Amino acid sequence: MNKKWISTSAIILMLAGGLYFASNHQIFKAAPEEEEIVLEEEVIEENLLYGININELDVIEGVVGKNQTLSTILAPFNVPYQIIDEIAQKSKDIFDVRKIAFNKKFTVLSAKDSSQAQFFIYEPNPAEYVVFKLDQVEVYKEEKPVEIRTIEFGGLITKSLYQDMIEMGASHEVINKFADLYGWNVDFQRVPKGDKFKVVYREKVVEGVAVGFDGLEVAYYEHKGQEYHAIPFEQNGELTFFDQDGNSFKKEFLRDPVEYTRISSKYNLKRFHPVQKRYKPHLGTDYAAKTGTEIRTVGDGTVVEARYTSANGNYVKIKHNGTYTTQYLHMSKIAPGMTPGTRVKQGQVIGFVGSTGLATGPHLCFRFWKNGKQVDWLKEEIPPSDPIAPENKLAFDQVKMEKMQQIAAIPIREELIAAK
Repeated sequence: MNKKWISTSAIILMLAGGLYFASNHQIFKAAPEEEEIVLEEEVIEENLLYGININELDVIEGVVGKNQTLSTILAPFNVPYQIIDEIAQKSKDIFDVRKIAFNKKFTVLSAKDSSQAQFFIYEPNPAEYVVFKLDQVEVYKEEKPVEIRTIEFGGLITKSLYQDMIEMGASHEVINKFADLYGWNVDFQRVPKGDKFKVVYREKVVEGVAVGFDGLEVAYYEHKGQEYHAIPFEQNGELTFFDQDGNSFKKEFLRDPVEYTRISSKYNLKRFHPVQKRYKPHLGTDYAAKTGTEIRTVGDGTVVEARYTSANGNYVKIKHNGTYTTQYLHMSKIAPGMTPGTRVKQGQVIGFVGSTGLATGPHLCFRFWKNGKQVDWLKEEIPPSDPIAPENKLAFDQVKMEKMQQIAAIPIREELIAAK
């Protein structure tokens, strides 16, 4: 028994030792494993245009010609009329194809192996585009990426607010907002040379091009030595502007029913009527403007009349409260929805400048009633909105300090040039 156990053990030990020796001296060699060949799939990056991968598409760009329609634009691209008609019907709630306008950019995308268009993209403005997916009859509108850029400048009045700001690169919208803000403090029809202005505002930029105004941040005007800082502050859930003493720039009424323009005729009880050729009181204020210029209500209220008469032409009359009523005459057309009983908000477009009725040219005749009597609008003292509330004074003072420092750091262009 013992001898058998020993011999068996010896055999096991010998075998184990042999395996160890062989493995360390490579007597036994394992068969090499076959290498697995993995073919990497080539990844082709997407080349996106209007959010569409155009790697397999031909791109044709163009601009709308005179009197061109969706149908005539797509005719060379073998799009069946049935599809054009179907997509025109389907797109009405997104973009009415009848509004495709002269000189606007469009792009057509078609497969490289086919001459039939698959996409038609139209740009109604620099910030938006409309995609017409022709093979599946789909329509959708998208906005281009927008960058917000802050602009600031300061200058002297050498000609007029409008001309001087235009020369500094300001848009019409910036000038209009600035004039609206200071309209009750400064008569921009007769500002003296040497008045100073500064402004900080935001503008929208798409593909490096400014496409719109995004709001005033702070403003300053010095009129005959009197300083007016316009400080933005939110009170009662509304962001508005206050002067350095905490008084609101906002009043119950806008200063002008059309954006920054020229007053061609004032309230005059002894004016010679240019059409009727006789002396007749002129109980309104005339604003010269091009046909089609937007007319806005100067305050919140309710439409009481919106119709045509031979003398007034197309007009709208608005009751603001128990004291004040306004009327807007000679419109080329009344804005949609202006019917008696309609509520309107300050600044809302209610019609468009024209020369209907007894008018020699396009203008707005604006009339103002106080307690049922027509009065001179330009001489009225309109009450302002509430000033800074006592509980908001500390917070306002902090904002005021920051904004006044920002304004102080902006140089006056003419002074900067003179110092060089």
